[in-house]
Amino acid sequence: MTLRPRALLITAWVCAAGIMVFFAIVTYLLPTEDTGVTFRLVDQVAMMVIGAFVAGGLLLMARPRVRADHSGIEVRNVLTTRWFPWDGVLGVSFPDGASSARLELPDDEYHPVLAVQAVDRGLAVRGVRTLRELHGAARTGG
Repeated sequence: MTLRPRALLITAWVCAAGIMVFFAIVTYLLPTEDTGVTFRLVDQVAMMVIGAFVAGGLLLMARPRVRADHSGIEVRNVLTTRWFPWDGVLGVSFPDGASSARLELPDDEYHPVLAVQAVDRGLAVRGVRTLRELHGAARTGG
């Protein structure tokens, strides 16, 4: 099973596209404004590269994903990917007021699951239920 955040994915892509459009407009208008500074082609290219870096940073928010099966769960958040066997996971929780789900680990530790976001409402509920079912089946050997 694979889970991805719907609202976060859409927001990240729309914002990245908006940033690129904004930087394209600014790049186009640079040489026409009378500011006392001379802008060249290199300056325009640099503005588009800066826009691409900003948009790329926003697209990092589109990376979260969860892949789970009977043997374990792989959690990919913004920068890191970790795999946990089900026998090393105590539970899957979604605390009240939290923005995302989390894996409860031994020694009072937890790992955030950014792919299951509260803003996705029903999708998040189904995702947590499915993860709990997989976890329960793996723990009981069924």
